[in-house]
Amino acid sequence: MKNILFIFTTFLSITAFAQSEAAFDKGKEQYKAGNFQGAIAAWKKIVDGGEHSANLYFNLGNANYKLNNIGESVYYYEKALQLDPSDSDIKTNLAFAENARIDAIEPLPQTVFNKWYKSISGIFTFNGWAILAIVFAFAFVALFLVYYFIASETRKRILFSLSIVSILFLIGSLSMAFITFSEFEKNKPAIVFADEVTIKSEPNLRSNNAFVIHEGTKVQILSQDGDWFRISLSDGKDGWILASEIKQL
Repeated sequence: MKNILFIFTTFLSITAFAQSEAAFDKGKEQYKAGNFQGAIAAWKKIVDGGEHSANLYFNLGNANYKLNNIGESVYYYEKALQLDPSDSDIKTNLAFAENARIDAIEPLPQTVFNKWYKSISGIFTFNGWAILAIVFAFAFVALFLVYYFIASETRKRILFSLSIVSILFLIGSLSMAFITFSEFEKNKPAIVFADEVTIKSEPNLRSNNAFVIHEGTKVQILSQDGDWFRISLSDGKDGWILASEIKQL
């Protein structure tokens, strides 16, 4: 019975994959023919089916950019970049889409320490830092065991020094794993999809207007109150926006 169930599940997976491939190829044909809306419809069926890939989101971004759907194009390029942060084509096209936005938001200046921290923390994800911590933990144990059993005093001093270095790197990488995971949990970016939005000072329509933002602007969600999100911009401004006006990444 288990074998039959496994075969049936595998068959369904293969069928779904074949359907996704067919839908993706159909989207490419529509894109080449200049039917960008048809390409979007074909590719969105794959996304709605629960499949995600950087290539799929990249193509959705391209098709939306061709239709001048700035919000959608920025959104899908950002989704692609989340899955493949090192892809230069995605970064280039995202930059083009961002340049097409109305809002030109200047980020707050960073201190030397913040720049240094960002350059270090961006080397790995929190998973990468955790794996690195495990590697240094094994290195420390191995070095200490060899140090304990070896007879040569000169080699003992070298091994002891290396074991101290490895435990310092262990503590550092473990700390980075916790810090980057905490930042990952707090990071809730979203893209504005409405043409123009007036940000409110409080979560209701009767409150004062804070500022105006436009389609394609990237915001950071800070909190939620019913149908309202409190958001902040990279220049430090913050306020409240209706949840229907943005789409979370």
